[in-house]
Amino acid sequence: MEFNDVIKQFSERILSLKDTITTEESTKMSLVVPLFQLLGYDVFNPNEFCPEYIADVGIKKGEKVDYAILENGQPNILVECKSCSEQLDKHSSQLFRYFGTSPAKFGILTNGIIYRFYTDLEESNKMDLVPFLEIDMTNLKDSSINELKKFCKDNFDKDKIFSTAEELKYSSQIKNILTKQFESPTEDFVRFILADIYDGQKNQRIIEKFTPVVKRAFSSFVNEIVNSKISSALADDYDKDEESEPEIKEPASKIVTTEDEIESFYIIRGLLAGIVPVEDIVHRDTESYFGILYKDNNRKPICRLNLDARNKQLLIPDANKKFERIYIDSLNDLYKYKNRLIEVVKRYM
Repeated sequence: MEFNDVIKQFSERILSLKDTITTEESTKMSLVVPLFQLLGYDVFNPNEFCPEYIADVGIKKGEKVDYAILENGQPNILVECKSCSEQLDKHSSQLFRYFGTSPAKFGILTNGIIYRFYTDLEESNKMDLVPFLEIDMTNLKDSSINELKKFCKDNFDKDKIFSTAEELKYSSQIKNILTKQFESPTEDFVRFILADIYDGQKNQRIIEKFTPVVKRAFSSFVNEIVNSKISSALADDYDKDEESEPEIKEPASKIVTTEDEIESFYIIRGLLAGIVPVEDIVHRDTESYFGILYKDNNRKPICRLNLDARNKQLLIPDANKKFERIYIDSLNDLYKYKNRLIEVVKRYM
C-alpha cells in the first residue's frame, strides 16, 4: 500500500481513538509510537528509537526527553510528547531546553494529533521558538503528507530538510496572515489596499466603510482563482477523454435536415463569428435533435434544436453538460440567447 494511503488510514484511526485517550502514556503508545513505526523506524530498537533519552540541562542531570531517533549513537530528532487532551502552546520551552544540549538537528513536539517540527534556523544550536512545520493528523492535506514523508527513515536527509525548512516556516506564517485577513481584514490591511486606489483621507469612517468591501473583493478574488483552476482541470479531463475515447456518432438513417434547421445553424454561426472561427462551428443532425457543435466534437455541444415539435425548442448545456430546455416562437428568438451561447463556447476554448 502506498505511503499516502497508509497515513490516511492512520489518520482515521486517530479520529476514532482520540476521545478515549486521557493520559500521556496512552497517547504515546496509541498515537505517537505507531506513527513512527509507519515512518519506518524500529520502535523496539533503543539504538534507533530510544525512549527516555537523557538530555542533561545545565546543572540538572538526568533530564529526559520522551524519544530520540538515533543514527550511529547520536540523536537526529528529539520527540517530546504530551497527552492528546493537552494544548501544545505552553510546552515548547521544555523541548527548547533539551534541544540546546544535544546534537539533534530537529525537535518534534506532539500530543499525538498535532505535530510541530522545529530546527535552528535563526541561531545555530538554539531551537527556534516558531516551528517550521505543523501537521494536524486529523486534517491531513497532500502537502502535509509530502512533508511528513521526508521524515521516513528511508527518505530522511537532514541537510535537505534543513535547506527547505526556512521557506516552509515563513510560507506557513504568510498563509496564516492571509487567512486571518481573508476572514477579518485588519485596519492596517485595509489601509494598505486603499493606498493605491483611494486618494481621499483614510480616516476611521472611510476604513469602516471599505472594510466589508475589501473582504468581499478578497473573497471574490480567491473564488475566481479556485474556479479557474477547476475549469482548467475539467478542460484537461475533457481533452483526455476526447483523445482516449472514440466519438460516438449518431446513426444517419431516417434523418432529414430541414431548411429551418439549416437557417438556425447559420444564425448561431453568425452570433459566434466574433468569438471563434466560423469553420469551428458545425452542425450534426440526428433523429431526435439537430445539434450544433464546437470543432465537430460531440463532447463539446454548443446547443441542440428541436424544430419539428409543436413547440420549437432550444437546448443549451451548462458547465456539467446538462441541457436547459427553452421554448421559442420563431428562429428570430435565437438572437436573445447570444450571450448564453458565447459562454458555452468560451468554456471549450
